[in-house]
Amino acid sequence: MRQDFSQVPENKLSELFPVLLEPHNLAWKDYYMVEREFLQSIFDDKIVRINHIGSSVVFGLVAKPTIDILLEILPGIDLSAITEKMRDEGYITNNPQNDIIMYLKGYTPHGFEGQCVHIHVRVYGDWDELYFRDYLIMHPEIAQEYGKLKFKLKEQYMFDRDTYTDAKGKFVREYSEYARKEFPHRYAIDMGKCDAKEQLPSR
Repeated sequence: MRQDFSQVPENKLSELFPVLLEPHNLAWKDYYMVEREFLQSIFDDKIVRINHIGSSVVFGLVAKPTIDILLEILPGIDLSAITEKMRDEGYITNNPQNDIIMYLKGYTPHGFEGQCVHIHVRVYGDWDELYFRDYLIMHPEIAQEYGKLKFKLKEQYMFDRDTYTDAKGKFVREYSEYARKEFPHRYAIDMGKCDAKEQLPSR
């Protein structure tokens, strides 16, 4: 079922979708696996690599109850037919700076409904999100520091999701750089040898 936000005033969206933080939920991995299987059925061989990213993948870390997925594809693929299928399934679309397109689920004209999912579709590459995720998994003390920062920013920007995200930027960039130094070129892909649809370090 397609979502129609045409009757929702723009200034009401922040009230409908505040920043929410929850303790880590083991069920988030299960939600990711279901979503992963669905995306593979829709995108088929267009997927180069797919990964669960964001705070919901980091054990013990407080997070928005949202499953963030990085889905990497080859350049030049026409996604118009796929986008129509995704909209028919209830996803809405967005075009953030780094993404070819972003599919979102769990947002309705009445507020959150069901499991929120953010699917970031990009051309395959050496993305910071993968490094930052791994660094938090490997360094629980930094993950806890990040959690404290998120609680602090939520109090300031509960109804301003964009500013909340921007305010985390310095922390994310700093530790992404640390991660790149600790495990350089970890996510560079040799397309001639690629057999890694998903890469996730063991905890």
